[in-house]
Amino acid sequence: MTDERIKQVSALRRAMIRPELGATTGTVLVFLFFLLIAGNSGMFAPEGIMNWTVVSAQFAIIAVGACLLMISGEFDLSVGSMIGFAGIVIAILSVQLGWPIWAAIIAAFVICVALGWLNGMLVIKTGLPSFIVTLAFLYILRGLTIWLSILTTRQTIIGGVKELAANDWLAFLFGGVIFKDLFVWFADLGLVGKFVAGPKAGLPVVEGVPMLVVWALLLVAFGHILLTRTKFGNWIFASGGDAQAARYVGVPVNRVKVLMFMFTAFCATVFATCQVIEFGSAAADRGLLKEFEAIICVVIGGALLTGGYGSVIGAALGAIIFGVVQQGLFFSGAESSLFRVFLGTILILAVILNTYIRRMITGER
Repeated sequence: MTDERIKQVSALRRAMIRPELGATTGTVLVFLFFLLIAGNSGMFAPEGIMNWTVVSAQFAIIAVGACLLMISGEFDLSVGSMIGFAGIVIAILSVQLGWPIWAAIIAAFVICVALGWLNGMLVIKTGLPSFIVTLAFLYILRGLTIWLSILTTRQTIIGGVKELAANDWLAFLFGGVIFKDLFVWFADLGLVGKFVAGPKAGLPVVEGVPMLVVWALLLVAFGHILLTRTKFGNWIFASGGDAQAARYVGVPVNRVKVLMFMFTAFCATVFATCQVIEFGSAAADRGLLKEFEAIICVVIGGALLTGGYGSVIGAALGAIIFGVVQQGLFFSGAESSLFRVFLGTILILAVILNTYIRRMITGER
């Protein structure tokens, strides 16, 4: 019998067992579908492209963290609450307590990553499923966010951040726009439209590339390289595939899982900071249901719910599908509630496909 590690595998089979297969196919089909039904609606004009790109980038930021954590065999249902909590922390420290925006942002990252560490330690030390621990944190953080907001301002929305962030060096890294001159040039060439009236008359309708999109690209690249090109990436797969076997060969499973919880919290805080700087305010209900949207992106991207298998590129493609469909329904004039129908349908299909791929890999029936 040939050792499976050196067994020859056909190119077709290698392609079929790639976790990105379903997401790649889905992305192509989604683009073709909306090209047919919304091709003349402006969805694929520069401003339309920027709309669904920004939405997809939002999903991608939180999907990267959720993907690595799920591959390591764990879930984090507190991501949405972490987004709202991080935003309120930034707003309270800057607007109410007078901290510089850069200091408030750094403090929010430190606090939220520490909470991610606490999530991971509770899962490891208690042996409880991460589903239960992070579900508890979902409620704890949401309640704490609302309480802190009302305690300091007597309201659940805190404004005034935009003015404080106007000239802040760190705020630009989350809420700035780059390549402005390039898009002015595009507008002069007629590739991008210009405003014809109002205070922005003559300026391009697409100002540039938001830092939110840059963060999404950086996190996807970092996650992909970490997962596929490093020893730590192998540890992530091993921790989710068979934690006990991984321990036997020296993989620090507990450390890997805790670090993945911390990275998930980091991604949630990036998302929250970008939102706060963009809107100039924080709201206690921000991030609602984002934890499930992140998991859906990851599952669409080919990750197994049981851990040990998945792809950051696949999760990014899942985020693109998510963003294109959400904005595509708007551009096509379809009923917005159909988006939820799509989500449920695509989630079931993704799980079925992923289960089939797992059976192909393991030889199960």
